[in-house]
Amino acid sequence: MRINLTSVFVDDQLRALTFYTEILGFQVKHQVPIGADWWLTVVSPEQPDGVELLLEPSGHPAVKPYRDALLADGIPLASFAVDDVRAEYERLRGLGVRFTQEPAEMGEVTTAVLDDTCGNLIQIMQTNR
Repeated sequence: MRINLTSVFVDDQLRALTFYTEILGFQVKHQVPIGADWWLTVVSPEQPDGVELLLEPSGHPAVKPYRDALLADGIPLASFAVDDVRAEYERLRGLGVRFTQEPAEMGEVTTAVLDDTCGNLIQIMQTNR
């Protein structure tokens, strides 16, 4: 069994598409119109046939209370692996990304948490070798 697809709920698919591709560096895998929205997935350019991230519209009534609770507690909705958290933190800050947690070593990992501009906190992390 393998993870094939996971999702983040986004307030605006176009804004999410811009942020996740132009800022974070993911590539579009699928962009299929479905009514007013899309089946919109992105992948890592390092693993174009790897796990897809669905930029899912946040219109379902259960999404708002769920995301509001996560945001209120500062809990990231997703976590992405990077080789160097501090370097990625500096690169993204240079692009105007707002962080809610600066890089912090936590035992075997170093993490930082950013705001994806679409209603989510996203953690970036590296494994400390």
